[in-house]
Amino acid sequence: MKKQKGFSLIELLIVVAIILIIAAIAIPNLLRSRMAANESSAVGSIRTINTAEVTFASTYPSVGFAALAALGSTAACTSPTGASSTNACLIDQVLSGGTKSGYTFAIANLTGTGVIVTYNVNGDPVSRGQTGQRSFFSDQSGVIRYNAAAAAANTDPPLQ
Repeated sequence: MKKQKGFSLIELLIVVAIILIIAAIAIPNLLRSRMAANESSAVGSIRTINTAEVTFASTYPSVGFAALAALGSTAACTSPTGASSTNACLIDQVLSGGTKSGYTFAIANLTGTGVIVTYNVNGDPVSRGQTGQRSFFSDQSGVIRYNAAAAAANTDPPLQ
């Protein structure tokens, strides 16, 4: 009688169990890494928005600061007439759309008489605990603040 070649059922079950154990260890680390990357991207986006606001206020002093959409770029940025106070071409289309890398961004508190002299920018995770843990805040001072439990505000601690 010939001996059959191949793996036994027990050997296959042991291999599958080892793969499942490795996956159980690796997947949470992958999710934490992705959240950390999204948070880093959000901080970079807040910095970009702060820089764009200062540039916009310097370029259009009769307007002051601007809403997120006005800072953005569209196909008009490649036209010969270029940028304007309603389409400044200072940030990319993705960021000016308000959502990037698992975070939503919004500019609020645009206040001032005639010329807008204040603004607040918030970056909040689309799904807290999945796309990011911390929310971020900045204003015309340029200081970026964070809050791990709720939307960040000007009273929260600054990033170090």
